[in-house]
Amino acid sequence: MKEPARILVVGGGYVGMYTALRLQRKLKQELRRAAVEVVVVDPDPYMTYQPFLPEAAAGSISPRHVVVPLRRVLPLCKVVVGEVTALDHAARTATVTTPASEEDGTGGLQLAYDELVLAPGSVSRALPVPGLAEGGIGFKTVEEAIGLRNHVLEQLDIASSTRDPAIRDAALTFVFVGGGYAGVEALAELEDMARYAARYYHNVEPGDMKWILVEATGRILPEVGTAMGQYAVRELRARNIDVRLDTRLESYEGRVAVLSDGARFPARTLVWTAGVKPHPLIAASGLPRTERGRLKCTAALRVEGVEHAWSAGDAAAVPDLTAERPAKPDEPRRECAPNAQHAVRQARVLAENIAAVVRGGPVVDYAHQYAGSVASLGLHKGVAHVYGRRLKGYPAWFMHRVYHLSRVPTFNRKARVLAEWTLAGLFKREIVSLGSLEHPRTEFELAAGTGRHNEPS
Repeated sequence: MKEPARILVVGGGYVGMYTALRLQRKLKQELRRAAVEVVVVDPDPYMTYQPFLPEAAAGSISPRHVVVPLRRVLPLCKVVVGEVTALDHAARTATVTTPASEEDGTGGLQLAYDELVLAPGSVSRALPVPGLAEGGIGFKTVEEAIGLRNHVLEQLDIASSTRDPAIRDAALTFVFVGGGYAGVEALAELEDMARYAARYYHNVEPGDMKWILVEATGRILPEVGTAMGQYAVRELRARNIDVRLDTRLESYEGRVAVLSDGARFPARTLVWTAGVKPHPLIAASGLPRTERGRLKCTAALRVEGVEHAWSAGDAAAVPDLTAERPAKPDEPRRECAPNAQHAVRQARVLAENIAAVVRGGPVVDYAHQYAGSVASLGLHKGVAHVYGRRLKGYPAWFMHRVYHLSRVPTFNRKARVLAEWTLAGLFKREIVSLGSLEHPRTEFELAAGTGRHNEPS
């Protein structure tokens, strides 16, 4: 019996999930008669819709509704929870480490493939700032978003129960580094939440809290344009948020944030959102890369000069065919921005091209005119620059919600998110911290050891 043609999709994010979803539809007959097999490998059994992380952190959306279970939406594909640790594209094999690898001592699975989609995404770009690795908090996964929410509410509890002014000030100081989407939206949503929560603490006022945004360049939210970026700065500063442009974090040793402008802030919270870098697997793959470490790709989303290898999204440097041609013939064309808008559309073209190759048809190039950007600045506040039109305040916030509701995968998730937004408009915010979820065995360990009250055994 002939072995099925195996399409290996590395990564279950925007590109990975949407590519597999499209392949599932385009190659339905081949998949059902086992002529083709689509294998998706990702460390998590779900895809995270990252634009909703700030709202999940603020409690506007349940964490379960920010993620899409891969096995549910990809019933015709094989989902492997694990991590690709090595690629030998010459032999077309991948080494996959699974949760069972340490238990069974096999050292990982060896997966052969016919076509490779390399879309592991990106990871946080942590600079060698003293103290950052020990005390910083990331904001790229749903676990980090919920952990940050619990942490912020825990700081309010600490501040309300201590008599030490130094501890209180440090607990009520929140430093965010990075003025892109993740940093600005996370800060704005959490500041909104914390200001609301403060009304339930008899000795904590919103004015007691310090919220600081540190950005190394001269503006924030560059995707929405200069004018809207300046408006966002004014809006944040009007809420007593300390926005520091052209400023870098120099150190975070001893939980003290030292900035390049000489300011020092004792702070128990430092959130790092200062950019991302390609996943380490890209460098380990041995495939052609750009100076910035992304895979060199053609407009058809093939890895340049390599057969049977494809990529898109954060991992890929794809020429933007809608941009103006460079003035000099030897200059490279501008690349598509590594954002969700391009990633979702690239995934559709990528799947169409792979299906065409499987069936012996021609491939097409990816071309998409960038529509613009929207960003939330908290409840009922936002900025947008879409198709040349600028919006701010409530209209921009409403457009932000409508756009992302239309983009979140599956009708199931759309309905649940819309229901939660509706209920949130009718009832008060949830201000409960469930930080103990991060250490679920603590209670049992105490009971099994000395007991909670140190009673004699």
